[in-house]
Amino acid sequence: IYNDLVSNSRMNRLLQGDVGSGKTIVAIIGLYINYLSGYQGALMAPTEILAIQHASNIKKILPGVNVVLLKVKMKVKEKREIKDMIKSGNADIIIGTHSLISDDVVYKNLGFVITDEQHRFGVNQRGNLKNKGKKPDILYLSATPIPRTYALTLYGDMDISSIRTMPNGR
Repeated sequence: IYNDLVSNSRMNRLLQGDVGSGKTIVAIIGLYINYLSGYQGALMAPTEILAIQHASNIKKILPGVNVVLLKVKMKVKEKREIKDMIKSGNADIIIGTHSLISDDVVYKNLGFVITDEQHRFGVNQRGNLKNKGKKPDILYLSATPIPRTYALTLYGDMDISSIRTMPNGR
């Protein structure tokens, strides 16, 4: 994933692993690499609770990086302020649900998009997020094991990485 992020080619990768295997920390490291390169990163989660959890964890792990949370259920003023931060480039990492793909959400310099639990989003929703940037790197996360031959049938030109072991203590 690191090699994909620093190459001149667009990454299109599925990262699969059991719950608790470390997919999220791999995604956070990817977001940080993207941030250091001067781009915005977006992580779309299937539920508001998971989006809140991701935002909280990323803020703790990456202090000094401007992480914002965009939710459907927000006060109008707060939502407008966050959308303005995204558009101006003042938001480095944007976390949210399908609210990230709303027509009125405009990214200044989106370089990396992550879809967590990608199987819970439709093809069009995943496509809408990647189309918010010029040619962002794409990472899909899934705890649902997908055999390589089946994945190639479904995803075609997508590279696949698997985390096969659990971290110590899990």
